[in-house]
Amino acid sequence: MKAIVIKNYGGPEVLQFAEVSTPSITTPSQVLVKVKATSMNPLDYQIRRGDYAPLFDLPIITGHDIAGDIVAVGDAVKNWKPGDKVYYSPRFGSTGSYAEYHVTDESLLSRMPDNITYEEAASIPLIGGTVWEMLVVRAQLKKGETILILGGAGGVGTLAIQVAKSLGAFVYTTGQSILHEKLQNLGADVIIDHHQKNYIEEIQAHTNGKGVDVIIDTVGGSTLSDSPLALADYGRIVTLVDIPQPQNLIHAWEKNATYHFVFTRQSRDEVHHITQLIESGHVKPVIDSIFPLEDIQSAHERIEDKKRIQPLFGKIILSL
Repeated sequence: MKAIVIKNYGGPEVLQFAEVSTPSITTPSQVLVKVKATSMNPLDYQIRRGDYAPLFDLPIITGHDIAGDIVAVGDAVKNWKPGDKVYYSPRFGSTGSYAEYHVTDESLLSRMPDNITYEEAASIPLIGGTVWEMLVVRAQLKKGETILILGGAGGVGTLAIQVAKSLGAFVYTTGQSILHEKLQNLGADVIIDHHQKNYIEEIQAHTNGKGVDVIIDTVGGSTLSDSPLALADYGRIVTLVDIPQPQNLIHAWEKNATYHFVFTRQSRDEVHHITQLIESGHVKPVIDSIFPLEDIQSAHERIEDKKRIQPLFGKIILSL
């Protein structure tokens, strides 16, 4: 089968298009899936450049989203059959989705919604579990509360806006002016151009100094130390980003703030909630661009480019 193989850590150039052996079912609870589409996540380029080198043995196939068709099932699999459309996220540390076929345990599978394409479905599994974990499990966002989503145009941000609105929250987000109409169409109530204005000052002005109940951080940097200035008393901050620099949390202490740190979630139970929101029309997958699998290097360059002319909006998809 065709696959993208990493034999050495480094830049996008280490992603090599190759022919490898098609995987086969080895335990009764496994299924073999024909991958129709996958997508890009920051986790993919972090693995490619060697951030998690101690956890992997080269060569590796990475990728953390799959939408496709079941082509074979193990003897113990009763709830799935060949031809079923599924989407899921491969287990972290296992063989990934940058390939024509993938073997996984049936416990990871979710039924693909009927009202979206394979490409749209491929944008959801990893960020779906992550967003539900951040907003519902950790922040416990409730109807009528206010939330600030920092980085609303990214894969997590575009989904988080829609999920927050479905929960009945008033949504603030940050994004470039050129993207404001798109962010508004997703359900954002107030959009702040963080290139032109100070988001803390804007939140203070919009909330009459009260601040927001929840802040979702997909940006990093000094967000953990700065964002409490835009937070209401007893507010919650949930971050998806690693913390490479020391943070002064004095402002969080003054607000009696609660912090939650979330690593990307690969959970079928949480993706199930997103499936329901997609099927009910409350959530629509957002696609930035679609690349063929063999153009993987260009896809990685797109997601990593900090000076891109066309701003990123949603997920980058790889079509097979």
